[in-house]
Amino acid sequence: MLAGAVTGILLFAFGKGMQQTASTPVANVVPESIDIPSIEVEAPLMKLGLEKNGDVELPPYEKPKVAGWYTGSAVPGEKGASVIIGHVDTKTAPAVFYKLRQLRKGETVKVERSDGKTVTFKVDSIEQVHKDDFPTKRVYMEDGLRLVTCGGKFDYAKGEYLDNIIVYASRV
Repeated sequence: MLAGAVTGILLFAFGKGMQQTASTPVANVVPESIDIPSIEVEAPLMKLGLEKNGDVELPPYEKPKVAGWYTGSAVPGEKGASVIIGHVDTKTAPAVFYKLRQLRKGETVKVERSDGKTVTFKVDSIEQVHKDDFPTKRVYMEDGLRLVTCGGKFDYAKGEYLDNIIVYASRV
């Protein structure tokens, strides 16, 4: 079932040179963990910035059970788009967002923040899109939580998945 090679999110699909899209940052508040009970995800969150070429960083493959919050997006629970990225798998095992495609409308996602608040979101929709058709504006500009991973068919020649799985959720 698992794809045979390590893959990441094809970041050029996000657009080069992503600009800061978050509203005014909440003083030193960051998301620390994500909890998605319906798909048995409980994971720490790390900060993800931009690579030198302008692509969004990915969590390291050596930490497959860690997801990452893109620091150029809003703190979950604040106005703006908040983007959390995780791998679907590694060469040998499922990763943090392996079951993301199984989420359904109405299910909950909780994000614990460093200020002690836990923000609850409900899933509005899930979509699978080809990486060439990545909905950059919808993911990075519209309000709500966005969870992103790879999915669809695996291209062994390129060593990557052809699609992204994107979950859109709004604050409860």
